[in-house]
Amino acid sequence: MLTIPGRCWLCRLALACPGWGICSSCTASLIQPQACCPQCGLPALRGHSPCGRCLQRTPEWDTITYVSDYLPPLSTLIHHLKFTGTPSLAPALARLLLLRILAARREGRIQLPDTLVSVPLHHTRAWRRGYNQSALIATPLAHWLGRKYSPFAIKRIRSSPAQHTLTAKERKRNLKGIFRVEIPVAGRHMAIVDDVVTTGSTVAEIARLLKRQGAATVQVWCLCRTL
Repeated sequence: MLTIPGRCWLCRLALACPGWGICSSCTASLIQPQACCPQCGLPALRGHSPCGRCLQRTPEWDTITYVSDYLPPLSTLIHHLKFTGTPSLAPALARLLLLRILAARREGRIQLPDTLVSVPLHHTRAWRRGYNQSALIATPLAHWLGRKYSPFAIKRIRSSPAQHTLTAKERKRNLKGIFRVEIPVAGRHMAIVDDVVTTGSTVAEIARLLKRQGAATVQVWCLCRTL
């Protein structure tokens, strides 16, 4: 996916601020607030209290913040970031998530964490792709928010089939014993950064490990939550 420097990734119009990557008009169409549960992120009648699903079974994490459902054109941009070697898309996508995070903070739905971590790739997959897309999103986010980012906080200790190829049950089995926490997190407020959360199995496993190591709270920040 190619774009001309200084033009919007989506509509190709010239940008007043070239560093944004996506113009204000396209940004407004992508970020569409909707009533969803603040814990699991799935549709709910009220957006400021846990849904019935979470009251029955609380997620491993505390809150989730995301830009939109996994639909075009955002899903198309994410696909290009992950699979067509377009890391230059990451800052523009990170800015979309930044705007959503700042809005959630203004609304009193979240507090900024102490430390950001990203969902890791196994080193062989990272080598093939050339980068970890979640890390490329987390790095500018931490800078803009003035928060610490620990790129090696979570280590993937063995390879596994790609999550998007598996069923929900297979995803859970696929992740058992796959991650390890590499930094002290006791008492810290953490945020896990990922590109897409589908069943939530990956971030749930990381959140569970962080909580087991003593993390005070764990948020999930992602571009898309598959609804």
